[in-house]
Amino acid sequence: MGAAAEYFDRAMALLGQVRERELGNIEAAAEICANSIGAGGLVFLFGNGHSRMMCEEMTPRQGCFAGFFALVELALSNHASIVGANGLRPPLYLEKYEGYAEEILRGFKFGPHDAFIVISTSGIRPVIVEMAAGARRRGMPVIAIVSRRHCENSPAAHSSGTKLIDHASVVIDNQCPPGDCVLELDGLEWRTGPVSTVTGAAIVNMLRCETAERLLARGVTPVLLPSHQFIGNIGADLQLERFYEAYRRSLAHLFE
Repeated sequence: MGAAAEYFDRAMALLGQVRERELGNIEAAAEICANSIGAGGLVFLFGNGHSRMMCEEMTPRQGCFAGFFALVELALSNHASIVGANGLRPPLYLEKYEGYAEEILRGFKFGPHDAFIVISTSGIRPVIVEMAAGARRRGMPVIAIVSRRHCENSPAAHSSGTKLIDHASVVIDNQCPPGDCVLELDGLEWRTGPVSTVTGAAIVNMLRCETAERLLARGVTPVLLPSHQFIGNIGADLQLERFYEAYRRSLAHLFE
């Protein structure tokens, strides 16, 4: 079997584990999200580095709806140049810098119904730990999407000795192995084939769908972002405007 097929099989096996082992945690997280959004609150998503992609998989994304807020800090995630300006070195340094997450949080006025999702496969970097701890101090429930195996078997990197899982109300295990990658190839010292994007995106979409269903059961109809690729579709254009307005109104309490 070639490397491509082996990676596919390993990724699919991990997706099966998410379905088998984490559905209850995803449902518990969806209950938090539905309670928050249904009461007029926001559910923030934060992840630095590559985990930022899971935030934007939730919103803005076709099929997303007002109530979720991707808290994207560019200094921690805009590193596609790798070297030079906006390279990889500064974000890797900043995510280890204690106190940085609190400065991000101070930029918002959180409401009584807000909640937080913190995404990190390792779950040990100071900015991640402090983001979860800061949210909890402000009275918000915290949902963690993390690799339990990586987090539990790694030494704490924050001076408090705590990790992301220590500050979470609900922990969703993305089932990734330590180091994320699943494929060993002869001639390579390090593994390749990361899987946290595959399982993380599945978790995010399962959580979105479950939250929508629970909101509908409460009599709350989410305002969805439609596909904007239906050119000339007046209905899609009108729905897009409805989404913009619903999203704008959902943010009102943040900057009062």
